[in-house]
Amino acid sequence: MRISIKVHKRGKELLVAACDGDLIGKTFRDGKMRLHVSKDFYDGEPVDEEILVNRLEMATVANLVGKMTVEIAIRNGFVDSECVIVIDGIPHAQMARMI
Repeated sequence: MRISIKVHKRGKELLVAACDGDLIGKTFRDGKMRLHVSKDFYDGEPVDEEILVNRLEMATVANLVGKMTVEIAIRNGFVDSECVIVIDGIPHAQMARMI
């Protein structure tokens, strides 16, 4: 299983959208929460852990979905495990860097 990353630039902001590749195009629901892993937002280049960490180091904002992707972000200090939500068994986290 690979990680998919798509980088979105908006002015000075660099948003990294990353997910476990097998989740692209799927929608998850849990009560009132809904998470759609859209192809337009998440489907970019397939990467390994090293590249994901590199892109997160540059990001001002990140949107992360999937067990492997979120676990790497936690292990490398980008996301606090207490801030991860789980929707229909799928971890989801966001990161914002204040500069």
